[in-house]
Amino acid sequence: QVQLVESGGGLVTAGGSLRLSCAASGRTFSRMPMGWFRQVPGKEREYVAGMSWSGRTNYVDAVKGRFTMSREYAENTLYLYLQMNSLKPEDTAVYYCATVLRGPNYDSVYVRSDQYDYWGQGTQVTVSS
Repeated sequence: QVQLVESGGGLVTAGGSLRLSCAASGRTFSRMPMGWFRQVPGKEREYVAGMSWSGRTNYVDAVKGRFTMSREYAENTLYLYLQMNSLKPEDTAVYYCATVLRGPNYDSVYVRSDQYDYWGQGTQVTVSS
């Protein structure tokens, strides 16, 4: 059973940094795209960053140069990270990590929420001005 657990959210002042973590377990993720999304009340879930199975990354324009997605494997768990620097009040949202049921036959970054099958419970990030 796939399980994704996010952590690391919190309250930070504008210009500050946070590092979000996502512990993914329950299967092998070696050939699975992974993604980070965020959502604010009343709006659709928004793509933030994605990583292909080879480690290639992609970011939405609003976070390019400020956010960095990375991963590491430990025992039977994949740890996905989102390092967020120079945070802005508009980055305030609940952040989710996501993965897929079946990986693609080619190295690809998924950028749409409907491409993902498994989601974590989310972690709140609040940036004060």
